[in-house]
Parts: sequence; structure tokens; C-alpha cells
Amino acid sequence: MTAAIRTVLGDIAPSELGVCDAHDHLFLRSPVLPGQELDDAGAALTELDAFAALGGRAVAQWTPWGLGARADDLPALSRRSGVHIISATGAHQAKHYDRDDLRRVYDGLAGLFVHELTGARTRAGMIKVAGAYHRLDDHARHVIAAAAEAHHATDAPIGVHLEGGTAAMDVLRLLCDTHRVPAHRVILGHAQRFPDAESHRRAAEAGAFLAFDGPSRAHHGTDWLLLRGLTALADSGHAPRILLGGDTTTSAARSGADGPGMPFLLSGLRPRIERDLGVDTAAMIFVENPARAFAANWRS
Repeated sequence: MTAAIRTVLGDIAPSELGVCDAHDHLFLRSPVLPGQELDDAGAALTELDAFAALGGRAVAQWTPWGLGARADDLPALSRRSGVHIISATGAHQAKHYDRDDLRRVYDGLAGLFVHELTGARTRAGMIKVAGAYHRLDDHARHVIAAAAEAHHATDAPIGVHLEGGTAAMDVLRLLCDTHRVPAHRVILGHAQRFPDAESHRRAAEAGAFLAFDGPSRAHHGTDWLLLRGLTALADSGHAPRILLGGDTTTSAARSGADGPGMPFLLSGLRPRIERDLGVDTAAMIFVENPARAFAANWRS
């Protein structure tokens, strides 16, 4: 089978992806972020255009089922901006959902994920799941089991929101040992929230991708350690496992408001990475690694 990346405009060859923001949000709605919804298509297009003007060619939107992803609005944004968009299915932590809405789909999550990956009008290209702080609760274990089932049915990559950046090895043991998902199909998000080089190295050695994704917020307590974490992984030979994303989760974090937004990956971080780690390593992080991480041998 030929590997392809599933975008909102259809499947593309990995070589077509280009410079990628590997974890971000164009649309997002959650009761835990009242008043900060990402629900303005015009603002989303402005962000994409600013990213594209700096050479950005692809964005993975990790907004899962039930959180206002507006998947059917994404194809038009992709066409107008010229940016490939990878959409997500999956489910976040239980606190992000109305209890009744979650209960209605809870026992059929795997089927819901497979439908959004293979049968929806705008198909998702990845599955997003989430752990709790420092551990996996019963909800996370249930969603991860459903995600693993959907992966085996489709080969879709699985992105994992690690709330505190911790529990990475617990996630890999559950996904890879218990549910037999290959580690290279797993993207561990928010690695920089737990800036421990040993933990990062162990996850990379297991074969997972590590996404350092949060600089759009520009206020997280470990942001200043992000470049140190990238350097430590690269120095230990694991640059091929690194991804970078902005994770814009509020309207205030967009570049058109008070935040750095998506463009900061290329205007602020890429020059530093090129200087400190080299141009070839920067190309690996922004282009080559995402092309491998999001490519799948899609099964219908």
C-alpha cells in the first residue's frame, strides 16, 4: 500500500505536505474556556494566511469530536489559504463535554472515530485522545481503547494530549503493549510541559513522536525550556522523533489578537532552531518528521 496523508481536501503524498504546524486549532469550543472560543472563520483564515506568508504549508487541527471542530468549514479555508489541513476525530477529557452528549456516544466511540476517518463528508486524518494530570483515568483508558480499535481499522495516527506532559510511558504501555498500536503511529503532545530529558529520550527510544506544542500561548511555565528540550533530544540522536506545533487554544492567543499564534513557529522559533540545531535539523522537524508522523496506509 502507498502511504498518504489524509487532508480535508483529500489524500496527498507525504512529499506534498511541506512545512507543518503539527498541532494547532482553527476552531475550538469547550466549557472550560468560556468566552475564549475559536469560532470565527475569518480569524482562522487570517491566521492561515499569516502562516502561509512565512512558508507554512500544512496545519494539523487536533480539535476532536464534540468540541466545535467545524470540519465542514475546513475545506474552504484550505482552498483559500493554500494550506493543507489535517482534521482530527477522537475525544478529549470528560470535563470538556456535556455529560449527556458524552453518554450517548460512549459505547460506540470506535465506530464514531472510524466513520469520521473514512466515511464523513470531510474526513479526519488523525485520532486525538487525552490523559489526565500525571495519570490515566477510567475515561482516558476507555477513549484510548476506542482509538486503538479505530487505528487498527484504518491505520490512522493517534495524537495524545498529555495534560501535564507526564504519563508518556503509561500511555505507550497502554497503547503499544496492551492494544498493540505501533509506537511510531503515536504522537505524544505537550512534551515541553514536563521538561525532563530522560522521559523524552525514553519515549523517543520507544519509537513515538514527541510534539513540543504550546508556544502560541507564550505564558506556560515551561516555555522557556522548549529549545533546551529540543536540543537534548537532537543531541541524543532523536531529532527524527520531534514535531513542533503552536496549540492555539484561545482567541487571545492568535496572532491577530494579543498572541503570537501560528506564525510564531516560523517567525520566532524556526530561526532559533536553524541557528542552534542547524538548517537540516530544522527541515527535519518542520517538514520530514510531520510527513512521516501523519502518513498512513489507509484502510477503509
